Amino acid sequence: MTPREKALELIDKMYHYQWREKQRAKECALISVDEIIEALHEHHWQNRLIIDYWKEVKQEIEKL
Repeated sequence: MTPREKALELIDKMYHYQWREKQRAKECALISVDEIIEALHEHHWQNRLIIDYWKEVKQEIEKL
């Protein structure tokens, strides 16, 4: 799944299952991605490519 597709999926999940308000869903998706990146940083040398992927997802969310 591309970072853009993952970004859209996260926002869609937040929108449909929780908030029904796009800006709020976007903010929640960003919080989720930040938490994932933070958790991966514990072993950043092993997770470098995964961290890069999630950073791209975050950029895509911010563009939407």
